[in-house]
Amino acid sequence: MFFAFYVHHLSPFLIRFNDQFGVRWYGLAYIAGFIAGFYIMKWLARKGYGSLRENQVGDFIFYAALFGVLVGGRLGYVLFYRPSMLTEDPLGIFRVWDGGMASHGGILGLVIFSWIYARQHRISWTGIGDNLVAVAPVGLFFGRVANFINGELYGRATTVPWAMQFPAELLDHQDEATRAIEQTIKIDPSLNNVPELITAARHSAQVREILAGILTPRHPSQLYEAFLEGILLFVLLITIRLKFKEPNGMTTGCFFILYPVMRVTGEFFREPDAPLTGPFTRGQFLSLFMFLVGAGFLWTAWRKHAANHR
Repeated sequence: MFFAFYVHHLSPFLIRFNDQFGVRWYGLAYIAGFIAGFYIMKWLARKGYGSLRENQVGDFIFYAALFGVLVGGRLGYVLFYRPSMLTEDPLGIFRVWDGGMASHGGILGLVIFSWIYARQHRISWTGIGDNLVAVAPVGLFFGRVANFINGELYGRATTVPWAMQFPAELLDHQDEATRAIEQTIKIDPSLNNVPELITAARHSAQVREILAGILTPRHPSQLYEAFLEGILLFVLLITIRLKFKEPNGMTTGCFFILYPVMRVTGEFFREPDAPLTGPFTRGQFLSLFMFLVGAGFLWTAWRKHAANHR
C-alpha cells in the first residue's frame, strides 16, 4: 500500500550500546555547535572584532558551554516548561540524558555568564556579546536538526506535500496510541506500549505501515526552525557583525530583535509543547520580552555612537 507521507523513523543514536546508552545525535549537536562557535569566534578575534583576545576564546567557550548553555538551558526548561519537577521530581533536574533543554534558558544563561566573565576580566560585556550572538545561530541550527532526528517538537497538523508523520505523537494522543497498540500487537505481542512501538517503527516497515494509517501528517517544524533560527539568522547577524565593528552592542541588540522574529514565526508551524499563554505558545510568549531587551541594547549602542562622533 502506498502512503503519501513519510513516517519518521530516524534513530536518536549514532551508535547504540544498549537500550538507553549510546552516542546520541543530540549530544553531538551540542559538541558541533561548540566547536563551530570556537573557530568562528577565534576568527573574529583575529580580525579585531570584540573584546576577547584570540587566546582567550577557548576558555571562554568551554565555560560558556558549561555554565551558560548547559546549566542555563536545563534550568530554563525546568522553570519555563516543567516547573512541577521542582517539587515532584527534583532529582529529575539532573537527568539531562532524558532530554529537556530550553533555548531561552540557554540564552539567559549566556547573558549572565558573559556579564560575569566580562566583569572578572575587566573587558566590554557587549564586546563579548556581539561576537557571541553572531555565532549562536550555528548552535541553534545543530540543535534543531537534532530535534528532527529525535522526532520531537514536531509540527502542527497539515496536508502540505512535504508533511511527515512522527511516531512520538503517540506519547501525547491516547486515542491514537490505543489504536496503534491494538494493531501492532497482532504482529508482535511485545509491542504493548508506546515506547516499544516507537522504537520498533525505526526498523520495522510493517509497523510504519500501520502507523501511516493512524498518525497525523504534520509540518516538519524542526527543519523550518533550523533554517530560520540557524541559517537565516546566522547570515543576517554575521553580516551585521562584520559591518559594525563599533559600537559595542549593535549586533547584540539585533540578535534580541531578530531571534524572536524567527522563533515566533517558526512556532506558528510547531505543535505547542506547553499550555498557551493567551494566544501565544510558551516559546512565542517568552520571545516577546526579547524585543524590549534588543531595543535597550540598540538604544545604548546608538548613544555611544552619537557620543563618539560629536
